[in-house]
Amino acid sequence: MTDVVRIGTRGSKLALVQSEFVRDELQRLHPGLEVEIVVIQTKGDRMLDAPLAKIGDKGLFTKELETAMLEGRTDLSVHSAKDMPTTIPDGLELVAFTAREDVRDAFVAGGGARPGGVAQIPEGAVVGTSSLRRRSQLLALRPDLDLVDIRGNVQTRLRKLDEQGMAGTILAAAGLARLGQPELAAFAFSFEQMLPAVGQGSLAIEARAGDARIRGLVVPLIHEPTSVAVEAERALMRALEGGCQVPIAGHAELTAVPGAPGARQLRLRAYVGSLDGADALRGEKTGPAEAPEALGTALADELLGRGAGRILAEVRGR
Repeated sequence: MTDVVRIGTRGSKLALVQSEFVRDELQRLHPGLEVEIVVIQTKGDRMLDAPLAKIGDKGLFTKELETAMLEGRTDLSVHSAKDMPTTIPDGLELVAFTAREDVRDAFVAGGGARPGGVAQIPEGAVVGTSSLRRRSQLLALRPDLDLVDIRGNVQTRLRKLDEQGMAGTILAAAGLARLGQPELAAFAFSFEQMLPAVGQGSLAIEARAGDARIRGLVVPLIHEPTSVAVEAERALMRALEGGCQVPIAGHAELTAVPGAPGARQLRLRAYVGSLDGADALRGEKTGPAEAPEALGTALADELLGRGAGRILAEVRGR
């Protein structure tokens, strides 16, 4: 009997590319394994007319995929790790984070213009983004810009650039790379300019808790340096009680320990800001690579002590 694994995924081109990557890797690693892709529409895919911040973010792009696993219709789901809520439903678990692509945010220009950096975006230009995190950080850099909401998959957003005469939009560089279109990026933001979303650049594989069969199949896809970094980032987000639609950013990376050849430490950077970017906090902590969650919680506590709770409360109250 042929072994079959069913992957649940959203139906966008990017989501399918990501799921096909996992399918192909599983079949390469396990010859004879049959893998089926099951397309499932999520709430976030259906409600394209409303700004994300207005419809909430808890499981916006994951709930229907998770229900399918719990009901036995699929065996695992492939998500963009940045879309994953920090709390996973009972009966499910995250079993792998894949190696990251470029984690940075990229500016995709419209109208034929191609600025080489954030300072070269025309004064007062209209820029589309549905992300409060990107909005906050961009306005902190360029308060003169006119930011408007833009929803939909990558192809839809690119089409809207021309239809609505926007100067550009901001997309994950990883998504452009996976779609085979990295050249669309006019430039990438540095971490000093714009920190990425928690988990950005990695794929998260979710499965039923205790499913030894699926866990065994996906173990080779786990990228340990990415997993450690994302665990720290998710702990930061969890402690700040954040989600996809609050202006929180975080990025962790393994670095060498000075004076200790072969030793590693984890560097975590974070951003919390108001919607207009006028009130913003940045923080950074370094800690043992063996304790990523403790590092994320510690940096969150530091930011809360500096006023992050007040900023986030004002954002949630709007």
